[in-house]
Amino acid sequence: MADFKAIVVRCGNEEYAIPVEQTVSIEQLEKVNPIPHLPDYLLGLMKIRGELVPILDFQQILYGTSAKDDPEAKVVVVQTEGFFFGLLVLEAKEILDIPSDKLTTQGLMAYSRTPYFSSVANLEDRVITLVDPAILSETLTGMQEITEYVGLQETGI
Repeated sequence: MADFKAIVVRCGNEEYAIPVEQTVSIEQLEKVNPIPHLPDYLLGLMKIRGELVPILDFQQILYGTSAKDDPEAKVVVVQTEGFFFGLLVLEAKEILDIPSDKLTTQGLMAYSRTPYFSSVANLEDRVITLVDPAILSETLTGMQEITEYVGLQETGI
């Protein structure tokens, strides 16, 4: 099995990895237009390169605190089956090749509330949890509504 290439991000004091092949860009957090009646982690829509992109506060999803006021925060734009969304993280640290023999799913059973954690990279001096953006977008409450909302905005209805 080949190495896993990922963008390593930080939320809280932990590191998470997002697959490079699903990452579109890394952006500064700019003006976000809020959408009423959505969960706290859905900050709203941000215009990125002319497209409306929903911004999810990954720090809020994981730890219940927002990253939106952190001046170093970044938006990692990911794509899953034609749907783009941004993950607001405290820091986008590096691109890393993770050897496949360092990946394990052992211990993830404790994470029944986080099915979007696909595996853990057990490296020599750090542990990095891998995030599956597709499962994240499918399992969070309110994502179906935001997907429909963005679709309506883009078609002008």
